[in-house]
Amino acid sequence: MNDAGGTRHINGSCHCGNITFSLVWPDAPETIPIRACGCALCRKHNAAWTSSPQGHFTMHIKDDDKVYRYRFGTKTADFNTCTKCGVIPIVTSEIEGTRYAVVNAYTFDDVDPAEMTVAATDFEGEDTDTRLARRQRNWTPKG
Repeated sequence: MNDAGGTRHINGSCHCGNITFSLVWPDAPETIPIRACGCALCRKHNAAWTSSPQGHFTMHIKDDDKVYRYRFGTKTADFNTCTKCGVIPIVTSEIEGTRYAVVNAYTFDDVDPAEMTVAATDFEGEDTDTRLARRQRNWTPKG
């Protein structure tokens, strides 16, 4: 739920809790829009992503030795994968000195799935510059 100012605070984690994140979403919509990416990695992990360009995120890792940062395609984003439980709760990308993120909505700890709407997305064919510009516009910056 949103606080009195319309800001929503969302917490999420991998299954074992090694990777956790918080997303602060000002003027959060009543229903959280999530994007089901059509790439093979996201389909195989059944991951769906959301972000708030006006908000900010924090990420905490208990044991960095148990995190694998998987990069594929343009190799411009880190899929932060917990090697203990296998979950990818957050993806980060460094763009012009700022770290941005999308969070896996299926790893939320405190959101009812009925509060989310899923839309299919496809980013195949984007070149690197287009992909980074989209992330800069749409992903959540680090707080």
